[in-house]
Amino acid sequence: MLDSFVFSKAEYAESVLGANDKNIPYIEMLLSSELTLKGLVVSCRDNKYFTLLFAALENIAKERGEINESEIFMVYQKIIEGKDVLSFSEEKISFTVSSKTIWPKSESQRKYMESLKKDKVIISYGPAGTGKTFLAVCYALEEVLRGRKNRIILARPVVEAGETLGFLPGDLTQKLSPYLRPLYDAMEYVLPPLQIKRLEENGVLELSPLAYMRGRSFANAVVILDEAQNATSAQMKMFLTRLAENSKAIITGDPEQSDLKRGEKSGLIDAVRRLKGIEGLSIVKFSANDTVRSSIVRDIIKAYEDEDED
Repeated sequence: MLDSFVFSKAEYAESVLGANDKNIPYIEMLLSSELTLKGLVVSCRDNKYFTLLFAALENIAKERGEINESEIFMVYQKIIEGKDVLSFSEEKISFTVSSKTIWPKSESQRKYMESLKKDKVIISYGPAGTGKTFLAVCYALEEVLRGRKNRIILARPVVEAGETLGFLPGDLTQKLSPYLRPLYDAMEYVLPPLQIKRLEENGVLELSPLAYMRGRSFANAVVILDEAQNATSAQMKMFLTRLAENSKAIITGDPEQSDLKRGEKSGLIDAVRRLKGIEGLSIVKFSANDTVRSSIVRDIIKAYEDEDED
């Protein structure tokens, strides 16, 4: 049987199908069916998910504009699991930085964004590409640019193969910059580099090795600890006790990518175990199914997870 879906507007069709219909091959792969397109009508033969998928994608397009592969996969996954696909289009939580609006692309991202808005300490952990660091940075920038916080502190344990800060050239910022490049990549997605540099020069944006935070306290700030799987338990306790009035701590990491020496306990894993149930502190776990970086990244992560289980 041939099923057809009619887009209500050409702009919605373009948002769903992508520029030059670039999303069609990916949707065909998900549905295991060939699509035909004529004007605003897209058709598919013998697929029970087709109509639900395109109806949900059009609803998202009405609110958010262009849709990418990751969002298509998240909607498709919800449909095949029998979940409410309308929740994607009805979802109102978002971050706005400059002219860009950031929406959740998975159920875990939605929970994470809600936690970022309401809790004082947020721990997020899981595989690469799930948006943990990106959403933390977007939240922090929104808070500062809207005047709700005064500073953003970006911290990371400096644990890399055989190198320490002392062997790298330049001042502290120059030494730390390579370690915090992922945080800058996230910022540059929503702000021009010149504006980021201005935030640094005005003292609004500060970089800090985790080890240098001892003895300090942070008021009216968003403090982000990235790559937290490389923090020891003692360092994690030290970090969490730096918070002062009107501050928020965001901790992100992937327990599977620890660079700590053999036998050293990860402070991230320890914190997840110890801190459950504390009011004002939330823990959000991401999985390979939440990967939004690229569909191939999701498949790679799953392949490694399956190998580990074997």
